[in-house]
Amino acid sequence: MKLKSGLSWLWLSIATCAFDLFIKYVVVQRFELYESINVLPIFNLTYVRNYGAAFSFLADHSGWQRYLFIILAVVISGAMIYFLAKNSASKRLENIGYALVIGGAWANGIDRAYNGYVVDYLDFFWQNWHYPTFNIADIWIVSGACLLVLESFLDGKKANKG
Repeated sequence: MKLKSGLSWLWLSIATCAFDLFIKYVVVQRFELYESINVLPIFNLTYVRNYGAAFSFLADHSGWQRYLFIILAVVISGAMIYFLAKNSASKRLENIGYALVIGGAWANGIDRAYNGYVVDYLDFFWQNWHYPTFNIADIWIVSGACLLVLESFLDGKKANKG
């Protein structure tokens, strides 16, 4: 009897990618560029375009970075899909981590390939200080990476007990 692989978790990648792209579509349709709506005393919905990577890294370059980040999204997603294929479907925490990173990478990669930039809209701040605006795909990527780190610690503890 063949065990199911972690590829059975790709539905989560597709769902997270679709959800983020839908939210980005709504933001672009409903907001003017740089328009901001205050939601909470520490949070705005703000439409911005990120031509770089995290914290607008490399955003002020001539456009070559767009292709670099698309290639990185494809390579990282490919590696994570490979790891999913090698995993048993029962390794839930690890597979969810991979699937979230893949979904976030796909969403930002698709956005970057289609628009030439990534749509960001979550703006957290305190008084005059603003954290760099980001999107839900970024949350998927960071959450997935945290789950993978957590799983590595849990596996380490299991190995030390066994």
